[in-house]
Amino acid sequence: MELIYQAGASAPKNVFLLDFKRGDVNGDGIPDSVYLTGHKPDGAGGVFADNITLVIRDGRSNMEAAVPLPDNAGYDARLFLGDFQEDRIADILVSIESGGSGGYGIFYIYSFRNNILRQLFDYQSYNSQITFKVNYENMYKVGVGSPPLDVLFTIDISGRSSNYLSQFYDENGRLKSPVQGEVLALGALMPVVTDTKSAGYDLLALQRIIGTTNADTLGYVENLLSWDGAQFSSSRLSVSIIGTKLISLF
Repeated sequence: MELIYQAGASAPKNVFLLDFKRGDVNGDGIPDSVYLTGHKPDGAGGVFADNITLVIRDGRSNMEAAVPLPDNAGYDARLFLGDFQEDRIADILVSIESGGSGGYGIFYIYSFRNNILRQLFDYQSYNSQITFKVNYENMYKVGVGSPPLDVLFTIDISGRSSNYLSQFYDENGRLKSPVQGEVLALGALMPVVTDTKSAGYDLLALQRIIGTTNADTLGYVENLLSWDGAQFSSSRLSVSIIGTKLISLF
């Protein structure tokens, strides 16, 4: 990753501060300043920014490291500083919303320990490695399987309306033809505390499960990621489903 060190050059036109956090990210015990800057084509009131850049200012020397992000355009760019590696040094989570109906997100996590930049998480690598297959099955079931993680979940859609089910099933509950859904790309990556005795954070990765259209949400994949010393690994994978109205039997 290319770093551009500077002593605080003036910002180009229409480049604005998008977010700011303070914390010790290099491990010298002195709080550092961490910024996200970006170019807003529509000026200060604009909601879209491109050329989004992570800037780290060393609290001891005031030297700055500018980190160009691989994907650097979107909405609501924000920072979170937290210890994901459990080394008592804050890491840097960058989150950017891509916009659009899919609800996709852009996420990077960096370590700057000892003033050496290292990427810990890249959303594109995650999306390419953690894959799913979604297949409608007989008797109003939908299978959500992940070959890389060797796990299968089954969603019961029998509570859906007859108009919905009749698109895919005959009167005996058998599929008229093969039907596939999809697990969309990463939509949210949230720091979570799973052990209150630890000073570190895990990550909760969320992906939406859809049927044959983007508007047809069947549920969500929830993947709890923990640092294993070399990378983030899945420590718990689950599927949450959309509730239906409670019908009393009494």
